[in-house]
Amino acid sequence: MRTSPVRGAGGRPDVLRREAIATSARWILVAGLVGMPAALYALTQLLLLPFVLAVIGTAAGVLALALCQRGQYERAAAAQVYATLLAGLLLTVVDPAIADFGLAVAVLAPVHASLLTRTPVKKRAWAILVVVVACGVLAHLGVLAWPETFGFAYALIAGAVFTVTAVIVALSANRLNSVFEVYEKAQINAFRHLIEHVQDAVMRFAGDGTVLFTSRSAEKLFGCRRFELSGNGLVERIHVMDRPAYLTAFAEANQDGQTRRVEIRMRRDEPGPSAAPPRFVWVEASLTPVIDEDDPGTRNEVVVLLRDVTERHDYMNELQRARKIAEEASSAKSRFLATIGHELRTPLNAIVGFSEMMTSGVVGELSPQHQEYATLIQQSGHHLIEVVKMLLDMSRLEAGRFELTTEPIAPESLVEPCLKMVDAMAREKSVRLMTDIPRSLPLLIADERACRQILINLLSNAVKFSNEHSVVTLAMKRQGRHLAISVADHGIGMGEESVQRIGEPFFQAQDGLARRYEGTGLGLSIVKGLVELHDGTLHASSSPGEGTVMTVLLPINGPETKVGETGAVTPLHRDPVTQHMPQWHDERKRAL
Repeated sequence: MRTSPVRGAGGRPDVLRREAIATSARWILVAGLVGMPAALYALTQLLLLPFVLAVIGTAAGVLALALCQRGQYERAAAAQVYATLLAGLLLTVVDPAIADFGLAVAVLAPVHASLLTRTPVKKRAWAILVVVVACGVLAHLGVLAWPETFGFAYALIAGAVFTVTAVIVALSANRLNSVFEVYEKAQINAFRHLIEHVQDAVMRFAGDGTVLFTSRSAEKLFGCRRFELSGNGLVERIHVMDRPAYLTAFAEANQDGQTRRVEIRMRRDEPGPSAAPPRFVWVEASLTPVIDEDDPGTRNEVVVLLRDVTERHDYMNELQRARKIAEEASSAKSRFLATIGHELRTPLNAIVGFSEMMTSGVVGELSPQHQEYATLIQQSGHHLIEVVKMLLDMSRLEAGRFELTTEPIAPESLVEPCLKMVDAMAREKSVRLMTDIPRSLPLLIADERACRQILINLLSNAVKFSNEHSVVTLAMKRQGRHLAISVADHGIGMGEESVQRIGEPFFQAQDGLARRYEGTGLGLSIVKGLVELHDGTLHASSSPGEGTVMTVLLPINGPETKVGETGAVTPLHRDPVTQHMPQWHDERKRAL
């Protein structure tokens, strides 16, 4: 069943225009069919013009309806317009007078085209109208003449054609006007419904600041009736401290045509007979100017969207408080670790010192059992001192107080001292230490103490988690602008989840009371912190039961200076030029 354009006016304008084209085609077909009997009778009286006009109307109606059924509405409208122009041309040629019914019918064709068609057909209709006028002039001059002569019959036929054409054009215009009015009304109702039921409150202000419209949602936002926001009602609800910001934003939107957004506190009334005192809520106000392009000098109307953002503000405040508490806890932890470290190192140094004196025989010869006890005391003291050192280093790294003293160092010079530090530990587990160091390595600009600590932690960690009679390999090579330092072991390895957590403080792959390996879990955390201080990166590759490869990439030219974090310094001497890194090739390419 075909939908009426008026009832279906909620659709798009193109649909309404197509319905008008189809309706106009039906009227033309009906007019042609109604006039056909009279045209046939006139044909028996040897009058050809009425029959030709009836055929034109019938053919145009049939063709237009066929095109409409195929969905070719633009061509259907063009067929109607061209048929009207053809009828006007015939009537103009028949009557030698310049101003006649034929010219009037032809003039209606562009009007009909303006209603039903788009720009190309409109332009062609006006062009053909010029041709019709020229033919009328030629007929007036006697150059063109219809073979038949008419008197009163011409006036009757031409008047009927003009009347039918005018009625069709008028009905099309009226129908289009009606459906577009309904369509516009439906659009306005839809927008009004949207604005009335949108979550944000919507207010529209005139150029002089008068309230023109307030949505229903404003009642829920402010707990009052809409009319209470007229005049100065809205401004009076704004917190006194926030009124300047709102009025400034409104003036910029109203006078300068700039879109502004401010967050202000506004009073909300609590409903009910025993209402609680009003409270202030945070509201985000978006002010958008309605700019009149025709009169840019005048003040603009302003549309204001008001949204309750109290929950967001409360959430941000909670985040700020939580962040402050976390920062205070971190600072307290760092102070606690520093204090505990300082307080522990003094008695631990005494314990280690006196235990060394006892084991060395300075205080006299000890019995074998006492010698064993003194050795255990000494070893435990050294272990506690190392734990305290790691705690202090970790606290300084977290507090950002670990300062680097960079200088050019030869990477191979770091190897032997670090291997000696872990050699005793390796011999206890029958672990063999190997190196893979090329002959030519560029100088590394870094903190030598920090680099030694990185190597010692990586090597001791690899030895600790290696199986007995296995191998730990230390390798160095140049990798682009970085120096790659890798330590590979064939120990217990780690799973993918543990690899992702490497560098977290106090994390150990084997946790709990039943773990086989002792330690604090700070070694790799300190390594990661020291590497990041050098603007380097730490990578790990591991599989359970197959071992682990820890790789450190340190920039050869040292950590980049953070200009934004340093003040202006007047140098007393020239800064050393970034060293040139010569090209070199290491034919031994090994997969670590």
